[in-house]
Amino acid sequence: MIEELSLNALHVVQLLLGFTYYYPLFMAYLWTIGALWFYLRYEFRQPKLAQLTSCPKVSIVVPCFNEEDHAREVIGHLLGMHYLNYEIIAVNDGSTDNTGAILDEMMRNDPRIRVIHQAKNQGKSIALNTAAYLADSDYIIGIDGDALLDHDAIPWFLHHFLTGPQVGAVTGNPRIRTRSTLLGRLQVGEFSSLVGLIKRAQRVFYRQLFTASGVITAFRRSALRDVDYWSQDMLTEDMDITWKLQLRGWDIRFEPRALAWILMPETMRGLWDQRLRWAMGGLQIISKYKGIFCDWRTYPVWPLFFEHILSVLWACSVTVVLASYCLDLITFIYHIASATPAIAATSVDSLTSLLPEYSGVIIGTTCLLQMLISLLLDCQYDHQLMRYYVWTIWYPFGFWLVNMLTIIVAIPKILFRKRGMRARWVSPDRGVTTHL
Repeated sequence: MIEELSLNALHVVQLLLGFTYYYPLFMAYLWTIGALWFYLRYEFRQPKLAQLTSCPKVSIVVPCFNEEDHAREVIGHLLGMHYLNYEIIAVNDGSTDNTGAILDEMMRNDPRIRVIHQAKNQGKSIALNTAAYLADSDYIIGIDGDALLDHDAIPWFLHHFLTGPQVGAVTGNPRIRTRSTLLGRLQVGEFSSLVGLIKRAQRVFYRQLFTASGVITAFRRSALRDVDYWSQDMLTEDMDITWKLQLRGWDIRFEPRALAWILMPETMRGLWDQRLRWAMGGLQIISKYKGIFCDWRTYPVWPLFFEHILSVLWACSVTVVLASYCLDLITFIYHIASATPAIAATSVDSLTSLLPEYSGVIIGTTCLLQMLISLLLDCQYDHQLMRYYVWTIWYPFGFWLVNMLTIIVAIPKILFRKRGMRARWVSPDRGVTTHL
């Protein structure tokens, strides 16, 4: 009986180790193949500027909370868009700094700017909803208060809306402009190798997206009205609005030529807080939409749901494997200290599994290949990308660990989070701005 239990436990461990190793390997090749197909189908030898048959009005919404350091730069940059018919709606969401005064000053100097002041901080979702209600157009582009929208982005967004009546949203291609530290440089590679690569692959294989990036996405106003706009209680409002739209049958597309230059954390605390919020937001999606399998009409998003479940399970399995390695190390050190060579020799056999072998070389090479291809795909839009390839070698050691740990920490936080609690924002770590 004991031998049978031991054998079963061994099989479980082998399955766990196999899943831990093969899941990221399989997904890396899946994402890479999908991204290459997307590039050949939608990007290769395509015109450099979008061709439009009409010029409908567009509202660019900029939610602002304590953005006095960036408001003038962001709004001023928007005034130079290569498009004639647009307005800028800046929402001052109860800022406690000088944001409101700066926005009012800019509004007085340019009629294209409208400013909405909210008496107290109510969260990004409420700010977006307020602007969407008051917008004077059929198309709304939402960006963050620190994002510099590329001057040619509007036509690229409109091209999808004008040629696809079922297109409810189009998400753009965020590019990192905080590149003065190791964390900033790593994120330059990450946003290409994960954000851009995965979005391309999801559009190819699923025809759906898990997230339309909140930092740069355009919406059809009628689609927003159809799903009752943004939810107030979701930590990642961009994930939630993506799922709401797709479950109502709206198409969401990825447009890599619609760029936005954004700021990202360059401290470990800022990075942790950001990734923890993302992890909690992903778990909220699982919790909120777990009932989709009761309606067969929602089948298009099922693969996205399963993919995210697998990523959470992978994070948990990696934690178990790392814990077992740590136990092996502690056992090894204990027996060496206790002068028990025979038992220590057994511990050494377990400890050697920590050392890189052919399997580690395969997954390391796969990671570098994935990042190389992703940087090559995006370097046509960001010509400095390839200089950051050398830094991507550190990505698996640092960011994988952070992303994995945030999922583990996020699970109990979401389980015990009060339902219906409004999601409010705080000023994030924006790193050190560099001018490109």
